[in-house]
Amino acid sequence: MMMREATGMVWWVNRLRCMSVAEVGYRIQQAAAKGVAKRMPSRATPPLPRARSFGRSLEMDGAPPLSQHERDALLADADSICAGHVVLFAKRRFDVGMPPVWNRDPDSGVVGPAIYAGDIDIRNRELVGDIKHVWELNRHLHLVRLAQAWSVTRDVAWLHALHHQLRSWLDQCPARTGPNWTSSLELGIRLINWGLVWELVGGEASGLFAGDDGQRLRADWLDSIHAHCSGIARHLSRHSSANNHLIGELAGLYVGASIWPCWKSSNDWLEQARSELEHEAQAQFSRDGVNREQAFAYHIFSSECLFVAGLVGQACNHPFSRAYWTSLQRSLRFLRSVRDVGGHVPMVGDADDGIVFRLDEAGSDRAAQLLALGDAVLRPPEPPYLQQQHAPQQAPQHVGVRWLLHALPGKLPECDPHESDTGWAFPDGGYLLFGSHFGEADEIKGMVDCGSLGYLGIAAHGHADALSLNLSVGGEECLVDPGTYSYGQERKWRDYFRGTSAHNTVRIDGADQSLSGGPFMWLKKANAQIERMPQSPHEFDFRGSHDGYERLADPVRHMRSVRFDAASSTLVVRDEIAAKKHHQVELFWHFAPGLNVRLNSSGLHVRGKRFALQMQAQGADLSLELVHGNENPPLGWVSRSYESKQACDVLKISTVSSAVPVECRFTITFF
Repeated sequence: MMMREATGMVWWVNRLRCMSVAEVGYRIQQAAAKGVAKRMPSRATPPLPRARSFGRSLEMDGAPPLSQHERDALLADADSICAGHVVLFAKRRFDVGMPPVWNRDPDSGVVGPAIYAGDIDIRNRELVGDIKHVWELNRHLHLVRLAQAWSVTRDVAWLHALHHQLRSWLDQCPARTGPNWTSSLELGIRLINWGLVWELVGGEASGLFAGDDGQRLRADWLDSIHAHCSGIARHLSRHSSANNHLIGELAGLYVGASIWPCWKSSNDWLEQARSELEHEAQAQFSRDGVNREQAFAYHIFSSECLFVAGLVGQACNHPFSRAYWTSLQRSLRFLRSVRDVGGHVPMVGDADDGIVFRLDEAGSDRAAQLLALGDAVLRPPEPPYLQQQHAPQQAPQHVGVRWLLHALPGKLPECDPHESDTGWAFPDGGYLLFGSHFGEADEIKGMVDCGSLGYLGIAAHGHADALSLNLSVGGEECLVDPGTYSYGQERKWRDYFRGTSAHNTVRIDGADQSLSGGPFMWLKKANAQIERMPQSPHEFDFRGSHDGYERLADPVRHMRSVRFDAASSTLVVRDEIAAKKHHQVELFWHFAPGLNVRLNSSGLHVRGKRFALQMQAQGADLSLELVHGNENPPLGWVSRSYESKQACDVLKISTVSSAVPVECRFTITFF
């Protein structure tokens, strides 16, 4: 107990170090507001006018076109949900009970207390379990699946199942009570999924609200919706916390105020959410489309939130601006560019596998869905004379996109027709691509990370990966980022996966490039800069540096040159340090699981399904060691999904130096 209290005190001290004076004042104001809210009666909803459903006013009916496989998969998933088996974090299926115990962590079985939410310490696993598991269930993605099943079959049994789940949640989770009211982001995501449910079942005219029990459900549900909207509006993430959380909160508030414009405050919520979303779409994405959190999973998450809000705006006939949609176009341009021909997106920065909405099978490719959504919504329409020459436009191929556009029908937004589909240079966002034959079977695609550590004061989801490098060959991952593994496991694993030794870069004196202040906080941040900008991805000649180790007693600057020649398929990486004294220098190369990796006197040999890679290292007094799945200290691990890790091969090159460079030459051949 004393250890946990001491650790908590250190965290709070570090957190205060990352706050401005204005943020400290805001936190004090928020604490006072929570004290006032604690004394408010749990049922304080204003009188309710009749609600409208914009989906029904646009005559949304039935279901989108589905193949037999898609229909069967949906109904099988809905059957499992009715049996209490729910998929969380994209792939893991949990037995949550029927009805679920909504405040229980489905992994550990710990049931959170039914007390005022502001008094709950969500970091205390003995009190709430793993709060991520609790929250993921209560995002209610699975309720959307039940609404989809009703849309397909018109079988009233699915409405009964929905009624049962919603009724139990409203009874177990009254306003401002329990762990499911501790995060404004979770309120926002729940509102998004409740909005999809509302539209798919037919809005206020739905049979879900038939009879006295149905009318009580409708009244209590709308009371909770009001509490969600007012709770978000009072407790938006601000200052150093205004990252993807703020986008998700605003998107949920916007959806809630649009679908249920039932109260005097609804229009104020709507206008506030729309105005701030317009701002955040510009602020949280670079001019070249990169999410500033430097975490590709949250790039997707934030884009999904912006898309949902934008589609609701189109359907409600109060659209967002062209600049808003242009920001999304650029976001998808970046995502499409870094994705290799095999569909892999580098696992840069944090990821928790949390999902905004799920309208297709569990475990589906979210990047593919987002890109398909962009193709359906953001592609400029053909001129009328060309439309007459071509066949009628087919429904989107991605089933999740079909469902989303069916639930939220509206006109296509105004987009910038001059935005290109792909690119290779994203200097404002901090990423440069090199390689050859992009989009073809013999594609070589690499990426250099020359961006900032993360976003705002705490850079919560960034990793200490300055000047790291990734490589994919023929659609097969080769040099990889590690992913995240978990936010809640033993501290050494959180530190490892976000630390420098887990990335393809250089570590000095066993220290991370940036100084951590806690699991989601960096106190001192490495700043990378481009010193020589390459002219093309095919004849790539880059040089960059970072100042992360200038904080040492003997300051050290790390410089990296990356050259790629497409004609010879050769990659040369040269690392140098500048310091007065000698330092321990470690260079790490992480290879994807499944590759055959061997180290012998002639160098490193890597063999994939269609390619071979050979590497020679040059430098003074180099020690080369191949490491695989070490536990203490951790080294040689990759996490492809949340709460899951697997061993991988890592080449660790060590030396002691003050200036002598280390050069690694990679030669790639296909067979």
